[in-house]
Amino acid sequence: MGLSTHVLDTMHGRPAGGMDVALYATNGADSRLLKSFTLNADGRNDGGPLLDNDSLQVGTYRLVFSVKPYFKALGVALPEPSFLDQVTLDFGVADTRQHYHVPLLVSPWSFSTYRGS
Repeated sequence: MGLSTHVLDTMHGRPAGGMDVALYATNGADSRLLKSFTLNADGRNDGGPLLDNDSLQVGTYRLVFSVKPYFKALGVALPEPSFLDQVTLDFGVADTRQHYHVPLLVSPWSFSTYRGS
């Protein structure tokens, strides 16, 4: 299955369709953009896995979720500066034969993540 993500908007109790996300491969302080996309109505990438098993490599990655623009587009009144702008998750892949699912639960004031299945 490779690498996938799913974002749930905990403020509204629904998937975060319309949120922009970027995936990077990282190596220390260096990062290389692999893919940028907008989440579909189910809060997922339209094309399925972000990386399939053949493309996923052992190493470190970064997902950047554009939280502030997503909530502003929904008309949520946010202070300036907002508490969260982007949520950045750095994670490692040790075994490319396994599925790495990186879900995000997010509101304008909090977020949570875990390695899903």
